[in-house]
Amino acid sequence: MKLAAMCSGGKDSAFAAYQASRDGHTLACLVTLIPGSPESYMFHYPNSDKTSLHASAMGIPLLKAETIGVKEDELSDLRGLLSIAAQRYGIEGIVTGGLASKYQKVRFEKVCNDIGIECLSPLWGKDQEQHLRDLLEQGFEIIFTGVSAAGFGPDWLGRRLDIDAINELINLYHHYSINIALEGGEGETFALSSPLFRRKRIELLHTEKVWLGDRGYLKILQAQLIDA
Repeated sequence: MKLAAMCSGGKDSAFAAYQASRDGHTLACLVTLIPGSPESYMFHYPNSDKTSLHASAMGIPLLKAETIGVKEDELSDLRGLLSIAAQRYGIEGIVTGGLASKYQKVRFEKVCNDIGIECLSPLWGKDQEQHLRDLLEQGFEIIFTGVSAAGFGPDWLGRRLDIDAINELINLYHHYSINIALEGGEGETFALSSPLFRRKRIELLHTEKVWLGDRGYLKILQAQLIDA
C-alpha cells in the first residue's frame, strides 16, 4: 500500500516506517503532529519539530501541524492532517510505531476508519527488549531525549542507546517495573540515523538539558544533516 508514516522523531516511529518499507509498502510522506504541551496523550513532545530532518534524509515530503495537546481534541487535528495526506498523496493507510499503548492504537484506528484508510502497527505486541536489540542490529542511532520515571537521572539525556543502556533499562525494569522500551511514558527518544536515511545522518550542533527535579528532557536547538 501507499502509506503515510506517523513520525515523532523517536525510535519506534522510525523503526515502524523501516519495517513497513521492508514489508513492501511505499512511504509517500511523513506526518507529524507537534503538541503544544508535554501532557499530550497521543503525540511525542520533545523535538517533534525536528522531523523535517528525517523527511529530508529519507527524500520524502513531510506534512506537519501543531495541536494544542488537549485529550481527544488532538484527534480532530490528526484527522485533518491525514485527510490532507489522502488527498495530496493518495495514501491508503498509515503506519504507527505503537508497541503496547491501547489508548493510542484505538484512536489511530478510529481516525483512519473515519476517513477510509488502513492503520498498520507492525511493532504491536513485539517483545520490547528484542525491539531495542533490533534497533541496534539494523543500524539505527538513537538518543534519549526525555525521562520521567524512578531510576532515571539527567545523565540519560542525550545518552545513546547501546548494549549498556539496554542492560540498565532491564535492571530498572526489575527494580521499578518500568517499561523497557519506555512505552509507558517513562521516556522519549530521537533517531539520529536510520536505514531509510539516504547516506545521511543527523548531527546535533547545540542542545540544552532541562531538568525538573525528577524528570527532564533534552532540547535540540540546532541540528543538521551530514553525510553518513
